[in-house]
Amino acid sequence: MDVWYQCENPYPFVPQDILDRVDSVRASLPNKYCDPKIAADLFEEVLDEFMLCDDQGLNVVAIEHHAGINSLFGANPLILGILARQMRNVRILSMGTLVSLRKDPVRVAEEYATADVICRGRLEIGFVKSGGTEMASNNANPVNNVERYWEAIDLIRKALTHQDGPFSWEGKHFTHRHVFPRSAPITSRTRRSSTWATPTRRACASAASFSGSSTPASSPRLSTRSSCLARCRRNRPRCSTVVRHARPPPRADRGRSRQRARTPRR
Repeated sequence: MDVWYQCENPYPFVPQDILDRVDSVRASLPNKYCDPKIAADLFEEVLDEFMLCDDQGLNVVAIEHHAGINSLFGANPLILGILARQMRNVRILSMGTLVSLRKDPVRVAEEYATADVICRGRLEIGFVKSGGTEMASNNANPVNNVERYWEAIDLIRKALTHQDGPFSWEGKHFTHRHVFPRSAPITSRTRRSSTWATPTRRACASAASFSGSSTPASSPRLSTRSSCLARCRRNRPRCSTVVRHARPPPRADRGRSRQRARTPRR
């Protein structure tokens, strides 16, 4: 059994009358209502909480990806780099990077590879597809968003695992004539990967069709859990500890594709 800790670092100091007037706290709330000095104190508090998890022997700490008063962790790779240097024992789950919105998945792979080297192989990688407000703010086309998502994961996976020099990538949404990441992740030589999908039938079907989901690959553990932990925390305090069994039994309603989308941990 693994014990997980997640904190989204929300900003709870916006007056209620302001919240009542805005359409969305993530899409239209002006950032003038977020005091940077208070935000700095919140970051320091949450980072100290993560360090306490490392001292107390928890298994995994999770970093969210949203940006807004509900979660200040907008620059997920930056927070990941801080924890990778400071922590010594706990595994660090980044969940994650909005890969369907990033223009260069190879850059994402380089960021994760560097963080994995710094934390000496304790990195857990999570990918998220993005929601409506995130797609709108990035001028993304929702029609091909899922296709970009899975192709980006394919490219990132290969960039993290390929160790035989440069390679080229000719995809539908991404084209790279010369891909040659300089930082090789430590975990690419130590354990196999797992790919998780959100527990919906549509997500399971997408995960089953993903070319890398059923094929074991040596890489940091790749997980597409999206906001599963966030749903577990709904209507609870802003910080919580989540207990997860290392190998939960497959649920009948998730179907075969759910089982194919995971590779047993080793």
